[in-house]
Amino acid sequence: MSEVEQIPVENQSTAGKWILLFLALIFVAAAVYAYVATQHRVDKLTKDLGASQSQVAELQKRMQSDEAQEETLGQKLGMTKKELAQRAAQLQAQQKAAESRLEREQKEQMGQVSGEVAGVRTDVGGVKSDVAATRADLETTKQKLQSAVGDLGMQSGLIAHTRDDLELLKHRGDRNYYEFTLLKGAKPQPVATVSLQLRKADPKHGKYTLNVTADDKTIEKKDRTVAEPIQFYSGREHLLFELVVWSVDKKKANGYLSTPKNAPVPVTAN
Repeated sequence: MSEVEQIPVENQSTAGKWILLFLALIFVAAAVYAYVATQHRVDKLTKDLGASQSQVAELQKRMQSDEAQEETLGQKLGMTKKELAQRAAQLQAQQKAAESRLEREQKEQMGQVSGEVAGVRTDVGGVKSDVAATRADLETTKQKLQSAVGDLGMQSGLIAHTRDDLELLKHRGDRNYYEFTLLKGAKPQPVATVSLQLRKADPKHGKYTLNVTADDKTIEKKDRTVAEPIQFYSGREHLLFELVVWSVDKKKANGYLSTPKNAPVPVTAN
């Protein structure tokens, strides 16, 4: 047997969680962009309001000019001061109605913009909370996924204790993972490029015995413990394979087999 190179322990975070964090940061950038765009819209509305006020002032000037012209015209046409006053009152009422309408429309638009700004702020706050939750999940994952020394004395990779943990390891992408369920007394079951057979199961003490068949050789792994990394070599390049059983009952054992990325992949593998 050739001298074995020690497999380094990879970073304790998961690619899946980092992807979620990356997406959350993209969403924060989009929210900030929407907030800035909304602020530009508020500035535009403010400018429009100033322009409207200028129009109102211009209308007042025109009204005054119209009153002078009407007075002159009234004199020419023989209109009385009472009639001119009534006409002026009508024009003033129209002016006030126009001002009220413009003010109401501006308030409605400002209210809509304020609502949009509040919505953007709420979204940004939600994204910040999601990022904080993602960081907390990453810290939890670091604590759950720990490495150990295998039965061959080699440092193993991260150990999955549940199916959810196994999914996290799969998302890391640093090794190939094959989940299995072995039935006690059944024929050897193909898993990746090897075969596994459960011989004994002791759920009370969390122990089991199984046979590993690789390269036409069968190795008995006797009285192994749940969550203990079981290691063996396979293939022409003498690659280190590793299996972990995370649960055992009287009739079956559940776990997974991990192989290096450059290990042969079975045709039936998903």
